[in-house]
Order: sequence, then C-alpha cells, then structure tokens
Amino acid sequence: MMTHAIAAESIRLKRVYESASSEDGMRILVDRLWPRGLRKEDAAVDRWLKEIAPSTELRQWFGHDPVRWPEFRRRYAAELRQHTTMLDEIRELAKQGTVTLVFGAHDEQHNDAVVLREVLLKGSKAQ
Repeated sequence: MMTHAIAAESIRLKRVYESASSEDGMRILVDRLWPRGLRKEDAAVDRWLKEIAPSTELRQWFGHDPVRWPEFRRRYAAELRQHTTMLDEIRELAKQGTVTLVFGAHDEQHNDAVVLREVLLKGSKAQ
C-alpha cells in the first residue's frame, strides 16, 4: 500500500526575489498578484498557481498584519478546502521531488505560502 505522507523537506518556502537554485526543484508561485518589480524571466517560476492564493478579500483584510495572523491562517485554510485538485497536484509533485512554494511577501513567517505548506503537509487528502 502506498503512503500519502510527504516529507517536510520536500516542500520548501522561498521569497521569489531570492535567486533560484537547483535545490529548489519545481518552483511554484503561490501569490495571486505578480511580485512587484520582478520580470517574469528573472523569477525562474515553473508554474504560477494564482487560483490557490488567498481570495482578494482575505488578502486585503490580512494586509500582512501579524496580529491578524491566527485568523488569517484559519480563514485561508478554509479557502484551501475549495482547491483539493490543486492541493493534490502539488502533493504529487512533492512525492516526485522537491517543490518550492515561492512568494513575494517580505515577512517570511506570516504569509500565504506558510499556511499552504502546513495544509499540504498535514494530510494527503483535503476533505
């Protein structure tokens, strides 16, 4: 029987403004908006899954305010339950090799990619 567990090191996080490296594996941009001041060819993004990003309303409400972080995490995790196909797709990629979720936020601890990674690692089936 196949296991659905994904090793934590298979899903990495990185700011899109940092240089790409061969260790990144598949680079997936998970922001709804393209990062400011970055040319597409400089981003070295393999895929852009803007549909999996937080809704515009949730993103604007959060505004990268760490005080709102716990509530943002809960609301975004709930939104992610609407995207089971994309979650499963990322999990499959992570089983085959490293996946790096790239994001534009300055705050590396409080952003959508952190929540997305938590959800991806929590379980193989978002129900």
